[in-house]
Formats: sequence, C-alpha cells, structure tokens
Amino acid sequence: MVHLVYCDNTGKKGEKVLDKIINGTKTMVVRGAAGRKIPHSRVFPGETLYFMEKGSLLISAKAVVCNVENYVKLPEDEITAILEKNQSKLNLSEKQKTRWHKKCLCLVEFESVQKIPPLTFEHQGNMDDWLILEKIDDVVVGTSIPYDYSKSKF
Repeated sequence: MVHLVYCDNTGKKGEKVLDKIINGTKTMVVRGAAGRKIPHSRVFPGETLYFMEKGSLLISAKAVVCNVENYVKLPEDEITAILEKNQSKLNLSEKQKTRWHKKCLCLVEFESVQKIPPLTFEHQGNMDDWLILEKIDDVVVGTSIPYDYSKSKF
C-alpha cells in the first residue's frame, strides 16, 4: 500500500511540516486521536509515504517507512514521554505537541525522502488527512478513481 499524508504548512514559526521533511529535520510523523484512527495499525515498514501541503493540491515528496509504533489507551504521562522521546525525529512545535497529545498514537518514521515532480491531487468529498491507497495514481488528476474508504476501516 501507499499512503498520502497531508502536511500542515500554515507558515507559522515551527509548523512548516513539509519543509522540515524535505530538509531532513523531521523524520517521523504522528497521528493521534482519542480512539484508534487511520493510520493506526495500518502502515508498515517498506511502504511508501507521499506528502502534500494541506490545501496545495500538489503531491511533492515521498519517503519509505522504516519504523512504526502504535499505542492505545495511553495515560497522560506516557503520552508526554513518548512525544518527548521522539522529539528529535518529530520536531514538533509547542502547538503541535498539544494537538497530538492523544490517548491513541501512531508514530511513523521514514527515510529516503525525495522531492518528486509535483503530482496534482484530485480531491474528492470528505477525505481525511491520511489516505491509504493501492497506488498514488488513484488520487492524481487524470488517473484518479473514486476514493474507496474500505482500506481505511478497522
């Protein structure tokens, strides 16, 4: 499977996620929620991550997953400890630390980041900030197919 990861690049100090990924200062992304949510337990080493800036409609980088850590029902102190332990890879701002302070966490470490010629994303309906796909062409203008949420169910 391949994964499309939306990156918050609002321009605020310390929150340009895609810039950090491309320049190598961020080698891990986190997703969290009160309960298990995609991509929790659905992303694996060796799979490809594609990255795009939220709102840009351009998929502009890719990387290979090298490690994944999934957590459920974390107590408050463990959430803080896990985020802090991985801060050198996550490179989170204070606002992002608050955002991802959740009981269920999925930490995805990646390597071999490459900028790619931009692919134009074809947005459909209510897509989440992480999509699980058979191939990236499934969401690229000209080759896209209707997005099927079956791969995003537990």
